[in-house]
Amino acid sequence: MMQSSAPSTWRIALLAGGDSEEREISLQSGAAVEAALQSRGHLVLHLDPAMIDLSGVDWRQFDVAFLALHGQFGEDGQAQQILEDSGIPYTGSSAAASRLAFSKSAAKERFLQSGLPTPDYVLLHYGDDFDRTRRQAETLGYPLAIKPDGQGSSIGVTIIRSPIELASALRRAFQFDSFAVMERAISGTEWTVGLLDERVLPAIEIETDHEFFDFEAKYEAEETRYRFDYSLPMSVVHEVERMAAEACRAIGTRGIARVDLRVDSAGQPWLLEVNTIPGMTSHSLVPKAAACVGIDFAELCERAISSCLPQSPRAPHFATPTVVAKKRQSGS
Repeated sequence: MMQSSAPSTWRIALLAGGDSEEREISLQSGAAVEAALQSRGHLVLHLDPAMIDLSGVDWRQFDVAFLALHGQFGEDGQAQQILEDSGIPYTGSSAAASRLAFSKSAAKERFLQSGLPTPDYVLLHYGDDFDRTRRQAETLGYPLAIKPDGQGSSIGVTIIRSPIELASALRRAFQFDSFAVMERAISGTEWTVGLLDERVLPAIEIETDHEFFDFEAKYEAEETRYRFDYSLPMSVVHEVERMAAEACRAIGTRGIARVDLRVDSAGQPWLLEVNTIPGMTSHSLVPKAAACVGIDFAELCERAISSCLPQSPRAPHFATPTVVAKKRQSGS
């Protein structure tokens, strides 16, 4: 249950940046969150895990950590584990849930165990025999989506329609992970659903001129459209939203999360993945959905914090925190 109001002032450690492939997106999320929380009077200190060792931070000077990290050492449970070991509350899902969601194959297995539809797939390793992989692709049937198992923002993802494209798509995926998911590509419409704990925000139908909602369509293309005036019947939209909630329940998410789905020509939704730290700028998808139900960006950020704090009232603080932390070693 979320608290109804925030204390006068929170001392917030904002984690953004890092050294993943999504560093720049994370910095954008962090800047937006920092401005929003400061506008509400909170004390915010930006910590970049690419610059400092989080295990050397004195977390006692903060009330809470706000995670705006994307990709590896952000959504994969590593940062969350450090914070759990340090005993500081932090926004978003637990280390265990984050690890589960970040691995596309592990999340898909969880969906299947929970009776939720997700496209058929095969988990591949970069050392696998190519002839065997080609036979597996033929069994799944083209078109296929080739994805790094642990990566976000559609980085390294390729849709292929014939065997001649398979080798290059695998090379691309293996640039980002030693494991890759090869799954049946679902022809149809693209959807995403944001959640705030148990509250399901309005689904967003995504229209793009790209073959799928790839990195460029997400962050660069001006023609990408985000619709709340849906092209499908409301019965299908409600099923999309219900399935998103079930996916988050299966993974065990907390706070803000986002579920990506495809809906085929028969109106059947298919789960693709759960994002435990979705983009958090005023133009990102979860804030767009929250705004549709009257939750502005600053309030959304405060609710993410309230979600992870103990339910007992917290006294306001006014001393500005000063981080004492070791510089993060290169390659660590």
